[in-house]
Amino acid sequence: MTTPVVSIAYHSGYGHTAVLAEAVRSGAVETGAEVHLIDVGQITDEHWALLDASDAIVFGSPTYMGTASGAFHAFAEASSKRWFGQDWKDKLAAGFTNSGSKSGDKLHTLQFFQILAAQHGMNWVNLGLHPGWNNSEGSEHDLNRLGVFAGAAAQTNVDEGPDAVHKADVATAEHLGRRVAETARVFLDGRATAAA
Repeated sequence: MTTPVVSIAYHSGYGHTAVLAEAVRSGAVETGAEVHLIDVGQITDEHWALLDASDAIVFGSPTYMGTASGAFHAFAEASSKRWFGQDWKDKLAAGFTNSGSKSGDKLHTLQFFQILAAQHGMNWVNLGLHPGWNNSEGSEHDLNRLGVFAGAAAQTNVDEGPDAVHKADVATAEHLGRRVAETARVFLDGRATAAA
């Protein structure tokens, strides 16, 4: 069985997004993938090498002022060295974010990730879930309770710590990790078959 390598490149200002990064990692590990967590605020040459060797990169950041954090933007700008050589072309990409408000303009952060991935020539993996909590029988405990399609989105009250990240949002991030790893395995097997 092919073992995809998935790296999660994330920034977490107060720990909430780190909870989601760990959930994405857990979901990907469940499928047998090799997974690396990389805090882009403390990125090293070894971390860049891990990203270069990955089959999939999942981007994660809190949504601050309608976009990804400054630390994540610095990482994105630094990735331009990879853009020049198209080093990440044809890798898979996905994303997740958290904000204090139910909307909080999280979609803009996910679209920023999508554009970053497109500039690198990467292939975007969406959440692949119907929206939850949008009918009379639904509840806030549904997967994808915030109804986002582009990636995993979470909402955490601004006066609560990382332990208050909603369990449904954690489960949604785990789902994203599984989906990315499973999709990476399909891509790797397909490439191996095509090469043969």
